[in-house]
Amino acid sequence: MENELGLVHLYWGDGKGKTTAAMGLALRALGHGLQVSVVQFLKDGTSGEIALLRKLGAKVWAEKCWTGFLSHEDEDTRSAACIQQTQLFRDALVQPCDLLILDEACGAWEMSTVDRALLQQAVTNRPAGREVVLTGRHPAPWMREVSDYSTQMVPHAHPYQQGITARRGIEF
Repeated sequence: MENELGLVHLYWGDGKGKTTAAMGLALRALGHGLQVSVVQFLKDGTSGEIALLRKLGAKVWAEKCWTGFLSHEDEDTRSAACIQQTQLFRDALVQPCDLLILDEACGAWEMSTVDRALLQQAVTNRPAGREVVLTGRHPAPWMREVSDYSTQMVPHAHPYQQGITARRGIEF
């Protein structure tokens, strides 16, 4: 008997690879004919893997109404971001999918840039068979509790410590 879909994955921590792991899972799912939706909170959807996933049939929601780091923005900008990010999320949720990736959901929760009740409900009351992936640095306690997979990315060395900035095709 084939295993059912419907588990929750959490890729979290300060190390590199959270989004990469999630997008790798999206690629695997697409390769097996599954429907994939990706919501990128706090990102603009221009990283290298997103264009390819779109070409392969993934549906992607990502948009920013601010520049730079949202944590450095004023309250009006953060409020506008919450409205925008929540609407993107609502749009994604009405789309049927087998795999729903919520990239940077931890940060969106932590900074309240998405309707928190909607986010928690979308994960805990997901349709039967929907696999959900959450990524980010600091997951909310409920995220850790509901996760069937929980992988913490821990950095032991990083090029940034040597003054090497993010490189196109490798870090983004």
